[in-house]
Amino acid sequence: MAYNTSRAGLSPTAPAVPRPRKRRRPSTGAMWSASFENVAQFDHRRRWPNTAGAPHRVWQGFQTPVHSRRWIVADEASTSSGDACTIMSYNILADTHAWNHPDLYRFVPREAMRWDSRRRLIIREIRQWDSDLVCLQEVDKFQGIAAEMQQRGYECIFKGRTWDAEDGCATFWKSERLHLLEEDSIDFNEFNLWNNVAQILVFELNGSQKFVLGNIHVLFNPKRGDIKLGQIRMLLEKANALAEKWDGIPIVLAGDFNCTPDSAIYKFLSTMKLNISLHDRRQLSGLDSPEFGFYEPYRSQWSAREVRNATGYSNVMVARHPLKLCSSYAMLKGNSSNRGDHGEPLATSYHNKFLGTVDYLWYTRGLECSRVLDTLPLNALRKMRGLPTKEMGSDHLPIVAEFVFTERTQDDSEHEDDSEEEESEQDDESAQKATTSKHIYFSDSDD
Repeated sequence: MAYNTSRAGLSPTAPAVPRPRKRRRPSTGAMWSASFENVAQFDHRRRWPNTAGAPHRVWQGFQTPVHSRRWIVADEASTSSGDACTIMSYNILADTHAWNHPDLYRFVPREAMRWDSRRRLIIREIRQWDSDLVCLQEVDKFQGIAAEMQQRGYECIFKGRTWDAEDGCATFWKSERLHLLEEDSIDFNEFNLWNNVAQILVFELNGSQKFVLGNIHVLFNPKRGDIKLGQIRMLLEKANALAEKWDGIPIVLAGDFNCTPDSAIYKFLSTMKLNISLHDRRQLSGLDSPEFGFYEPYRSQWSAREVRNATGYSNVMVARHPLKLCSSYAMLKGNSSNRGDHGEPLATSYHNKFLGTVDYLWYTRGLECSRVLDTLPLNALRKMRGLPTKEMGSDHLPIVAEFVFTERTQDDSEHEDDSEEEESEQDDESAQKATTSKHIYFSDSDD
């Protein structure tokens, strides 16, 4: 029986039937032929065209996930009659990272860590929510994923990290609805901002509406808040420049931003500026936990190079960006069991040393978020004792939002200009106050 693609929810109506893997699996040669051998070798910017007529057998036989997720719909119906576009952001946990950091997955069964098992669950998750655009991070098995996504009508562009890294970012889109107009990318190594990457693409939806899409995986290292801030600042600047090139079209930014909702970097994203002199660079992201081995009790001084990384200038202490951003999840009220004070999910990632939110879908004027796929309650996640599991293929949850296009009015522009200065002043004042973290770190004694 084909897998049910209903978007109403994930809870099964009947006990799940064990996967008939042994009966369904073709010979070893046939399986590799379907997934890998027919996929050409790729470079870091290879575009994968859609291929018609491919068999769909790799999508059959999946169990329904145990834990249910539901759509949160905006209170007020949109006034736009335009098409809706759903976008997913999903850090799928690179296979190399999973095995290189066993301390993060102490309570995860070994079978659940195997890539073949995780890949099936990841593809099932993507298929379940049937998004028009899928932004993946930590992709190090690109060929296999691309082959399966091709069979579902997606095209793709991949951007790999440099140095000795094996993973990168990949963006997939439904070719029947979306047309790629322009592509760009950022190799942050070229700007001495580590070897992370970002993609910036221009799409046209159903031959009418145009928008910019950014996909990024920000550096994790909490000690290097200057680099994290610099990477995000550069993404925003380049996305804005590309949007202006196309006559001021809207922007959506997806990815793992490696910062928590109570962090200074989050405030930078939401308020358009940040005075870095008020912050320790190791605490900019909210990930400065002793459990990661990065925490130091004393406050560090900013060097000229670190200031330049963060703000773009060695003698300027205020980082700025040109976009008025809204967070899709923060704009739609969710349940208190899985939402924090900022309106963001309490957790989008969970492993042995961290339970919290680092994944976001930001958007600009010209778009309205009509619904989001809510995350799981903390108590449900805690019972799992960490991700991945036998039902969930990554240590991150995919986040999904649906956007509709709106008409920008003169009143909106004036309101944004008036509120921009007020919010920036409030940010300077609140930056000096201590914030209460809603993310959770675990000591070695915790179960």
